[in-house]
Amino acid sequence: MGFFISDAYAQAGGPGGGAPYADILFLVLLFAVFYFLLIRPQQKKAKEHKKMVEAVQKGDEVITNGGIAGKVIEVGESFLTVNIAEGVDVKLQRSAIAQTLIKGTIKSS
Repeated sequence: MGFFISDAYAQAGGPGGGAPYADILFLVLLFAVFYFLLIRPQQKKAKEHKKMVEAVQKGDEVITNGGIAGKVIEVGESFLTVNIAEGVDVKLQRSAIAQTLIKGTIKSS
């Protein structure tokens, strides 16, 4: 049997020979690391985006998730109308706004 089970492992008393709460402590620590490095920052970023989207007003310059820059000309409850070129208006969902720009940015570029 020495071929299948090492003698040192068999003499230690099997897999239950360690601390009884070590596995649970490891899982708790692993969850804490995931929470502080992944979950919490993502929730914070989502909250900031929601706040920014709710604050968009007529006249603001925005960039969409697709990278299109334009000026907000009409604000609705869940949709915005954005002027992206002279005579070209696009209707977007509020959540499609990636960021707001400083006023006058579009004309200067």
